[in-house]
Amino acid sequence: MKIFINNINENWVVDNVISEWSDFQAEITSNQIKDADIVWIIAPWTWRKLQKRKIKDKKVVCTIHHIDFEKFDDKEKLDFYKRDKFVDFYHTVSFKTKEQLETLTNKKIYVIPFWINQDIFFDIDNKLKLREKYGINKDAYIIGTFQRDTEGSDLKSPKLSKGPDRFLKIVIEMQKQNPNIEVLLTGKRRNYLIENFKKNNIPFYYFEMVDYKDLNELYNLLDLYIVASRVEGGPRSIFECAITNTPIISTDVGFASVILSPKSIYMIDNFQLAESDEQYAREKVLEYEIPKGFEPFIKMFEEVYEN
Repeated sequence: MKIFINNINENWVVDNVISEWSDFQAEITSNQIKDADIVWIIAPWTWRKLQKRKIKDKKVVCTIHHIDFEKFDDKEKLDFYKRDKFVDFYHTVSFKTKEQLETLTNKKIYVIPFWINQDIFFDIDNKLKLREKYGINKDAYIIGTFQRDTEGSDLKSPKLSKGPDRFLKIVIEMQKQNPNIEVLLTGKRRNYLIENFKKNNIPFYYFEMVDYKDLNELYNLLDLYIVASRVEGGPRSIFECAITNTPIISTDVGFASVILSPKSIYMIDNFQLAESDEQYAREKVLEYEIPKGFEPFIKMFEEVYEN
């Protein structure tokens, strides 16, 4: 059994997933589509790059990370069904996305979250030293959000699926009780929140692009990470917070209810009641550490290969 994964090269989290799979599963991974038994379309929009004549005789597994039906217009729907003709099995990282997919296709859907690399993300004891390194106020209560919050089309409009408007509302409300709150951002397209932080006099730190070493350290200096999304696949930040023992609360999106304690999941109107439970999340995420996190994927591909 040999698996070919189509590369995306978009400086996205899935690029790292592809790299780790290729490193740890080299024996069953092929660099050439002609030598593969299974083609894994890990980023669905990249299917157009594949020559259709080369995949028509292969088993094709397509990963759907999430579906935002607010944006699922006729063009998106047409694209889905064109691709669906070449897909034999679907994979997604959350049961919520599976439910969405089931309204679009009757093909088998596997639900498996991506693994987490414990050599990249881990707990660091000396939090104060990390704050000194990054110039972060040691007396502040630091809240983190590391997800894009702005649409790429105009670099102004909020990316509503990620809930930056909700995040802003929560921070403003929390700041009324704790004026020492400051926010830490990473990643590109943070325009919406930065503009609104300035309007509302909310102190913030912004590290646009960081490597995984720095990202791990930034998680470790947080007092709280907030996921405020409306739609998600994972998100990866839940797994990364869990393995680094970073306090986190989240809306009920993606895989949140599997990794996080019920008391850590909130509705937007009662976020004040949410409590982080690092021990609960840490115990749950252990199931997805390498190499254990690869096992359900290997089982999935064995079933695909045999059918």
